[in-house]
Amino acid sequence: MERQPKLLVVDDDPDILDAITTILGTQPYAIDTARDGVECVDKVRQDIPDLIILDLLMPKKDGFAVVRELRENPRYAKVPILILTSVREDASRRRYELETGLAMDVQDYVEKPISPTDLLDRVKELLESSK
Repeated sequence: MERQPKLLVVDDDPDILDAITTILGTQPYAIDTARDGVECVDKVRQDIPDLIILDLLMPKKDGFAVVRELRENPRYAKVPILILTSVREDASRRRYELETGLAMDVQDYVEKPISPTDLLDRVKELLESSK
């Protein structure tokens, strides 16, 4: 039996988490969730996922800090990240550049809301391209 890809979905909104995990649950994925950036980083340290779906605006540690922390550690630097947020892409990329001096190293960026088909297509494409 083929190993199921491990996905970590990170969002502080329980309705968004439910919607995303319901959509992803239609596929053979092992899905875990986190409600903030601190919990996300803790879960990545325990078990590195094949893909992280990450919101940017969260309590405790926002998505910008999560991306920065994961990319600074060689152990997690190659984990694909799909940003799924209500923040406009150009604004968030500029903020990240100003804060870090670096381009935001993520594999995909989607503004909410996203259609179920688009989400599934993007996740499948990212998992295939990271093999």
